[in-house]
Amino acid sequence: MHLAQLNVAHLRAPAHSPEIAEFIAALGPINAISDAASGFVWRLKESNDPTETVKHPYGDLLLINFSVWETRESLWNFVYRSPHLEYLRRRREWFTRVAEPYSVMWWVPEGHIPSLEDGMSRLDLLRAKGPGPEAFTFKDFHEPS
Repeated sequence: MHLAQLNVAHLRAPAHSPEIAEFIAALGPINAISDAASGFVWRLKESNDPTETVKHPYGDLLLINFSVWETRESLWNFVYRSPHLEYLRRRREWFTRVAEPYSVMWWVPEGHIPSLEDGMSRLDLLRAKGPGPEAFTFKDFHEPS
């Protein structure tokens, strides 16, 4: 089994605005680090332009990061033990604070690429029912069954 992870964030301003420019400029280098990271499997992307954000029907200010990893450890190492952490610590500069979960994980069979609709449904499930085997977080992690 592989670990799917969806992360959403609400931008403080449109992606092309000066307030968000530093974050958008960092997308290329950070995505390159994730794509080269040990255990990285797949990332949803719009094109090969590293600064292009994923287009979706959930609102212009919603930024989506959606990826698949071999293990929890490989995702953890990218999120918390790479240069990505510097940008994670600065997220309030570019994104609004939300009171509900904004990140969800679930297990997928190796070779399966989940759809964005599945990811958003998993996030809705986490928000509605809390963590469980079908939708969980680093804090309330579930091993594959």
